[in-house]
Amino acid sequence: MTSNWTAIAMIAIGLFLVGGAFSFARQGIKSGAVLVGAGAVLAFVAGVLWW
Repeated sequence: MTSNWTAIAMIAIGLFLVGGAFSFARQGIKSGAVLVGAGAVLAFVAGVLWW
């Protein structure tokens, strides 16, 4: 049961980071958007694989 909650948390963190990447992109900070977007993808994939 713990691994399911961990997977859900990782997916939630990934979605949160997608919002951060979108915010950086709107402000014109391309490098920050790319880095945060990459982190979002990694967190989301880790959550899906963990599940």
